[in-house]
Amino acid sequence: MLPWKVMIVAVFYCNISMCAIQRRGKALFPARVKRGMTTMINPTFQNSIEEVNLLFEILLAGLQIGDEHSPFTVRDQELASMRQTRTLEAICEEVLPKRLPDIRRLVFDLSQHHGPLHKGDFERTVLTMVYAANRLANTRGHQRDAWAESFVSLYKAIKQDLTDQSGR
Repeated sequence: MLPWKVMIVAVFYCNISMCAIQRRGKALFPARVKRGMTTMINPTFQNSIEEVNLLFEILLAGLQIGDEHSPFTVRDQELASMRQTRTLEAICEEVLPKRLPDIRRLVFDLSQHHGPLHKGDFERTVLTMVYAANRLANTRGHQRDAWAESFVSLYKAIKQDLTDQSGR
């Protein structure tokens, strides 16, 4: 009878381990972006302090993250022509969620995420918050409230990740 109890405990332990691995491995954002003939795997924009400064400069110059009806644009022509800006465009156009249901799903996934976010997920969450702020500024009526709620939820998720107050 003892071997059966050991077997049941082992199966139970394996089940718990597999659930933990599946939960930890769930991607918040897609890993592949196809743009023309090239495929980027898990693209990130900020790989150095210079690229962080470049993103800040792009945001100050005027970044418009397009939705279904408008394209990604950077107002400064010199910044718009840079290779790193094309990577940022690929992330904003192909990876970031642009619809409210998709952003709400991201917020839910962030609330279920354990541990600190990976660098790429953190970057994309911040860019999604920038997109939500842009839509909030350019929307009127009841949609404005929904975009405001999404913005605040993304802000709270980022703050949670930075301060790690949940004991995750």
